Amino acid sequence: MRATPHPQQDQRLRTLYNYEILDTPREEEFDEIVELAAEICDAPISVINLIDKDRQWFKAEVGLGARETPLETSLCSHAILEERFVEIPDTLKDPRMADNPLCTAGDGLRFYAGALLIASNGLPLGTLCILDTKPRRLTALQRKAISVLSRQVMKQLDLRLSLRSQAVLMSEADHRVKNSLQTLSAMVRLHTRQLDDTTTINVLNGIQRRVNAMATLHGELQTGQGRDEVDVGKYLDRVLELLQETAPGHVKISYRSDPVTLRSSAASSLGLIISEFAANSIKHAFPDGAPGHIEIDLSLRDGHFHLECKDDGIGAANEGKGRADSIGQTLMAAAASQLNAQVDSQLTSEGSRLSLTF
Repeated sequence: MRATPHPQQDQRLRTLYNYEILDTPREEEFDEIVELAAEICDAPISVINLIDKDRQWFKAEVGLGARETPLETSLCSHAILEERFVEIPDTLKDPRMADNPLCTAGDGLRFYAGALLIASNGLPLGTLCILDTKPRRLTALQRKAISVLSRQVMKQLDLRLSLRSQAVLMSEADHRVKNSLQTLSAMVRLHTRQLDDTTTINVLNGIQRRVNAMATLHGELQTGQGRDEVDVGKYLDRVLELLQETAPGHVKISYRSDPVTLRSSAASSLGLIISEFAANSIKHAFPDGAPGHIEIDLSLRDGHFHLECKDDGIGAANEGKGRADSIGQTLMAAAASQLNAQVDSQLTSEGSRLSLTF
């Protein structure tokens, strides 16, 4: 006998689909639960069963050898219409299952016990069930164990749902922040084009550069699936691409980075230091259209990050002429302190050098 649909079937199905668990691969966390349930109950079959519209699908199973079966032969589709725990000592004596081919076969399913998987809104998604080929009864301890394990299944599902919702919210927040920063950058660029004062233009260019670096960081965080981690190579690639776009044609910027990830706060500090160094080199190291090269290198050795920045500009020949603006120096020092490090910068006969270990 096919079970009648749940009285709140539409809402129940929406709740089930919201978990996005159907048709996902097998996972050890759930496999261990059915293995433990079968062992506790000394039963050949245990299943985490989710009742879809026209099928029952198994997130985990032991002893059954299938991932889904039609709803017509589903024992659990009857169970979700009952109380939180359903035990049927002999399926052939139950009118709902007496004609079920899974039960009437010679080695058919003669015993069923299932604890409902209940969502936070009170609707049943399926069951954690025990099946046997002979009539029997569970002990009180076995019933309690199955009920506890069913709640652990739901805790796993609810935790994943919460984490996914949090990730969506964080992604949306990052997207809005990034859009706001890009709008701010465009406004600064627009105002800069209307100015003639060199000092003011330089200040606004510095602001735009820093805003762009922040927008880039938020963009990388959006790809991190809610994790506070940034792929440094991708992040620096975009930061330096933006710097190259603002650099004159005679200055080339290149970088090399070991494959590393950093927390967003560390990546932000690193990006600021690199941006300020490159901006100062562009501004001071290559006067009168002299061709030049700015190189950035980030390596990981012995558990420490090593940043090396250099240019092949006029270096020591520019000493005492305001090589780096005071705001830039202050920002680099502040960023380095966030990394618990100090910037070591110098002007040499071969150009400007900056190093940092953190």
